[in-house]
Amino acid sequence: MQLSQNSGVPIYQQIADSFKTDILTGKFQQGEYLPSIRKLAKDLRISVITTMKAYEILEAEGLVTAAQGKGYYVNAQNSEMLREQHLRKVEDALSEAINAAKIAQMTESELMETLKALYEMSED
Repeated sequence: MQLSQNSGVPIYQQIADSFKTDILTGKFQQGEYLPSIRKLAKDLRISVITTMKAYEILEAEGLVTAAQGKGYYVNAQNSEMLREQHLRKVEDALSEAINAAKIAQMTESELMETLKALYEMSED
């Protein structure tokens, strides 16, 4: 897990986002336990409170459940919810790309051509 002190994104959010991606892509399966809060904090050399906050975010989003004395395990993922999560990620990334394109003074057609080319390259 890569964390950046300079990204402007809080460490707990970076951790939550990383686990969220791993869960949504199937790296963590239903019923599988995440690393313990203390172990993750030690491995990442961060505060237990920071790790706990990341896990609480995942729990609030319905991705994991806390089992007293055992830790946090991955919930079954609804395929429609997974699709919505991915659509949100795409929308966020495209919004960011549009803002960058406007700053670079790209036209809409230049942006669409770039998107199409990148999409086609990813199919290889």
